[in-house]
Amino acid sequence: MTAPDAAPVTVAFQGNPGSYGEIAALNAVPNTAETHGYPTFHELLRAVESGEADYGVLPVENSLMGAIHQAIDLLTETDLHVIGEVVVRVSHCLMALPGVELGDIRRVLSQQPALDQVTNLIKQYGWQPVAKHDTAGSAKDIQERGARDEAAIASRRAAELYGMNILKREVEDEPFNYTRFMILARHEPLPSDAPHKTSLVFAVRHTPGFLVETLNELRGLNLSRIESRPRRDRAWSYLMYIDIEGKASDPQVALALAGVLRKASYAKIIGSYPMAAAPVE
Repeated sequence: MTAPDAAPVTVAFQGNPGSYGEIAALNAVPNTAETHGYPTFHELLRAVESGEADYGVLPVENSLMGAIHQAIDLLTETDLHVIGEVVVRVSHCLMALPGVELGDIRRVLSQQPALDQVTNLIKQYGWQPVAKHDTAGSAKDIQERGARDEAAIASRRAAELYGMNILKREVEDEPFNYTRFMILARHEPLPSDAPHKTSLVFAVRHTPGFLVETLNELRGLNLSRIESRPRRDRAWSYLMYIDIEGKASDPQVALALAGVLRKASYAKIIGSYPMAAAPVE
């Protein structure tokens, strides 16, 4: 999946070092020399588009919380290519400054989705949840302020980076917690014999039965995701996001895509790329 020269590369992610985005970035492509965090998804994409970073990892779906809509919506606005995907096992840790014990904690900080994933823990101790910009940033914030009545929900790597003590591990309510990241680049994916996934987005005219007719073009294919999203440029109009198992160049997939493109009022193939293998722990 790397560029032909296989030179050391930089991978952009959203968040602070120690976030799950950085874990995805570290495992996205071979020859990763460094990772660089950005405050927003927009800035992440701009960094890759401008050449400031060679690749970017964009979270698009969580196995418990569903689609990450803010990120997905941006895929229609960029000319970057999806060249692969990486799935990260989200294993939350409860962490605090060294010497802080469970009884000292009054507030627990993290990104809102992470707080939603540890509701049992928060209820058990009666802590006040405080939503922050990202998981690792919460640990960094506590460390910088020296707050001894607060804890963070973040990754094991975040605890290591910010000198936090892990009080509890794997505190998520459900164990099957994974986040899927798309790997973005300015170049198209290199040829590969690995199993592929093809992602597309389209819109159809407001004509009775026309959406069903368009979806029928995909019959016989394995669709691993199908979701509608409101269009941001037109009221009461929707985009359909589809993930198909298979290469865009496979005869059956190519025929189906051609049928969708003929019927759709708007369509974009987001990418045809190797599927993730085993999740990153």
